[in-house]
Amino acid sequence: MAGIVNYISESYNELRNHVTWPSWAEAQKLTVVVAVFSIIFSLAIWGVDTVFSSAIEQYFEWIKS
Repeated sequence: MAGIVNYISESYNELRNHVTWPSWAEAQKLTVVVAVFSIIFSLAIWGVDTVFSSAIEQYFEWIKS
């Protein structure tokens, strides 16, 4: 149990004293970039999924006839 407490204490100390945190403005800009990229990426995946679904549907219609 002492090992876990020591780990948490050292992790907190590391985050508090040795990590360089971005400014609030930079964090906001990066959040917007991540959100926009996530939306674009999800739309691209949706498009590819739609195309493949259509292709598979056409394939099975072709097999049935």
